[in-house]
Amino acid sequence: MNIALLATTAGAACMAMIALFIRMRAIKKPASIKKIILPPFFMSTGMLMFVYEPARLVPLQIIEALTVGIIFSFLLMRTTSFEIRNSHIYMKRSKAFAFILIGLLIARVIFKLIIGDSIEVAELGGMFYLLAFGMIIPWRIYMLIRFKEIEKRYDASINTAEPALSKKVVK
Repeated sequence: MNIALLATTAGAACMAMIALFIRMRAIKKPASIKKIILPPFFMSTGMLMFVYEPARLVPLQIIEALTVGIIFSFLLMRTTSFEIRNSHIYMKRSKAFAFILIGLLIARVIFKLIIGDSIEVAELGGMFYLLAFGMIIPWRIYMLIRFKEIEKRYDASINTAEPALSKKVVK
C-alpha cells in the first residue's frame, strides 16, 4: 500500500476525530448565528491553495467535487436539529453524525484509491477541499434557516405568553 495514502488517511482520520470532538463540545453550549456562519468563512481561506498552479482544477473537476459535496451535505442536514433548553437554542446530539463522519472518511479513501493514480496530488487535494466546502455551505445555510425558524417560533411563544403572565401579575 502506498505510504502517502496511509499518511493522508491517518491525517483525515485525525481531522475526523477532531471534528467529532468539537461537535460534541459545541452541543453543550447554546447555538448562535455567529457559530453557524463563521466556520465556512474560516474555511474559505483554504481557497488560497488554488493560487498554487498544480492545485488548479479544470471546470469539470470543480463541478464534480461540488456536486459530491452537495450530495453529502444532505446527510448532514438530515442529522441536524435544534431544541430549546433553558431559554436557549441548542443543537440536538445525533448518534448518526459519527457514523456519517466515518462513512465520509471511508468514501474519501475509496475515491482516493480509484482516482488517486490518474490525478495529481495537489489537484486531488483541491478536489477534496471543494468537496468539503460544497458540503459545509449548504449544511450551514440549512442550519441558519432552521435556527432562525426556531428562534422566531420561540420568540412568538414568549410574546403570546407574556400578556397572560402580566394579567396574572396584575390581579
